[in-house]
Amino acid sequence: MKLIRILILMLSLSFVPATFAQASKSYTQTRNPIVLVHGAFGFDSLLGIYDYWFLIGSELRAGGATVYTVNLSQTNSTEVRGEQLIAQLDMLKALYGHSRFNLIGHSHGGATSRYAASVRPDLVASVTTVGAPHYGSDMADLLETTLPEDTLRRKIVADLTASLARVIALVSGKPKNPQDTVQAMLSLSTQGSAEFNARHPQGMPTTACGNGPEVANGIRYYSMGGTSVYTSILDPMDIVLAATSLSFRGQANDGLVGRCSSHWGLVLRDDYPWNHMDQVNQTLSLRGLFAPNPTSVYRSHVNRLKNLGL
Repeated sequence: MKLIRILILMLSLSFVPATFAQASKSYTQTRNPIVLVHGAFGFDSLLGIYDYWFLIGSELRAGGATVYTVNLSQTNSTEVRGEQLIAQLDMLKALYGHSRFNLIGHSHGGATSRYAASVRPDLVASVTTVGAPHYGSDMADLLETTLPEDTLRRKIVADLTASLARVIALVSGKPKNPQDTVQAMLSLSTQGSAEFNARHPQGMPTTACGNGPEVANGIRYYSMGGTSVYTSILDPMDIVLAATSLSFRGQANDGLVGRCSSHWGLVLRDDYPWNHMDQVNQTLSLRGLFAPNPTSVYRSHVNRLKNLGL
């Protein structure tokens, strides 16, 4: 009898890994594809080797999700980038028969995704923004102040940054992406964001630094953000973000976006111990020693979308 019990126990345990493996393979299997939308100076992949969403897309695919990563103008207005996103969604719909998409936008990709949802709600099932400056970035305001219109220094900085954007576009395989760093700066400023929000208010928080409606115009809206800046001594980007964070004058921020500015729709969490680049698992997944793994956070959220039937 004891031997039989042992055999039954061994047999039951032998099914556990298979069950877990099967569950894992469908954990992120949403009804609608996931579309990852990069921010300013972003890309889909450099030379087809290094991803902006480092390891995130592959982890979501491993769980059963269909994932696409778009490549938009590295620097331009929200409207220009939004129209590019819509064009790519229409193309994916035509090629593969998808009807709607779950958009996940980082930084400027957040407003870009919101634009697409507002203008073409028929294409969008949900919008999730990560570290997006919905109310503008203090860094963009500082640049606008220190680089007045029609000045030589604005032209010089605009030309240099546009050149960098064109290099990124070239290396990522989209050399014809139109670049306009001045329009990007204006879109990400406090004033530019306020004007954009007035035109596209779906999901806007109803109280200061609070939540907005989870569902607006049939589309679900979510947001998350971080409030750490210098998170890894091995990451050279942390030095840059530590400098840019000074523009926030002591307000909690991720180096480029303030905590409250990241709020849109249902706020999942606004104080992850991540800086602006940690949010997309950059650089090479370097982050704080005890900080949550971004890939796990994305997986959990996409599982949330799956359970909602999205």
